[in-house]
Amino acid sequence: MPVPPLPSFDQPDLARAVEGLPIKALDDLPFGAIRLDAEGVVRVYSGAERRLSGSGDRPRLGLHFFREVAPCMDGPRYRGRIERAMAAGGLDLEFGWTGDFGDAERSLRVRVQSAAGGGCWIFMRREGAVALSDY
Repeated sequence: MPVPPLPSFDQPDLARAVEGLPIKALDDLPFGAIRLDAEGVVRVYSGAERRLSGSGDRPRLGLHFFREVAPCMDGPRYRGRIERAMAAGGLDLEFGWTGDFGDAERSLRVRVQSAAGGGCWIFMRREGAVALSDY
């Protein structure tokens, strides 16, 4: 069965496009992809996110994203916006963020969309990042 083409970061329904891919295909995206369940626990942490963020092979699956993975994002500007949008019934946010595991000054574009079955997807695109196939 052929694998669908990789979606672009700017694709309108990015979460649905990513959910249609085999999980290993997420490693080839030119941006990071993280899926959280409704409680904020990491269920998917793409190889692309590990590589592009500089976070390496640190454990991620099963950890609470805001408390254990990215506590710098555990505040009203990031987690608060996500929780307010989820409570309102529609999660489709996009905003800028500064800071990364490998570079505290790096600029990121962040998209957060509802995941099928609850929770959300967090997509992060970094300035100057390239796809695995570009190496």
